[in-house]
Amino acid sequence: AGGAISLTVGLSAAALAMVIGTAYGAYAGFRGGRTDALMMRLVDILFGLPSILLVVLLAVAVNGRLESIGENIAPWVRQGIELVTLLAAIGGVSWLTMARVIRGQVLSLKAQPFIEAARAIGVSPRDQFRMHLLPNLVGPIAVYATLAVPSAILSESFLSFLGIGIRDPLPSWGNLAADGLSELNMVASRWWLLVAPCTLIALTLLSLNFLGDSLRERFDPTRSRRAS
Repeated sequence: AGGAISLTVGLSAAALAMVIGTAYGAYAGFRGGRTDALMMRLVDILFGLPSILLVVLLAVAVNGRLESIGENIAPWVRQGIELVTLLAAIGGVSWLTMARVIRGQVLSLKAQPFIEAARAIGVSPRDQFRMHLLPNLVGPIAVYATLAVPSAILSESFLSFLGIGIRDPLPSWGNLAADGLSELNMVASRWWLLVAPCTLIALTLLSLNFLGDSLRERFDPTRSRRAS
């Protein structure tokens, strides 16, 4: 059950970051000029902010608001709001790298001969993006999405471990690890309660990183040239 919650938050946050980052980076790279410069300066500013602190502040603010409402809200509604807030906060600060990657890919593709040929025969900018640019962005998007999931899972586990992410009665690997930590003592140490969730986190992150590396090799445009 804890794995289901952690993976749901990780996948949802990564999907949100993928959508925002792809749309933002593709638009900036496709428009170019001053629009691209202004949008990328905004990304640079956001990169300078401590992302984990922003997630913590948002989670604390929502939890404080829910505490002020008190008994006027059903427990399951409160849990749902906390869950949605957490994945939105993690996904909302994880799209910056995606935007830079996609923007660079779009700028590179715009200089390719097939885009210049499409522009020369009068293909509209919308069709240029939909028919020629977007299919060539599938590889980078898939690779980054695979690598973004471990980061989101780790962020969720860290926040839940601190008690400001997923909280009881919902389980997650983070709050299960926090519960297991309290069971380490000199009288009756139940060490497996800490080792089990930490091991599952490590194995999941390792597996997803291997998957990301495999996808990077699979979609590498220079792979066929190296093999030949």
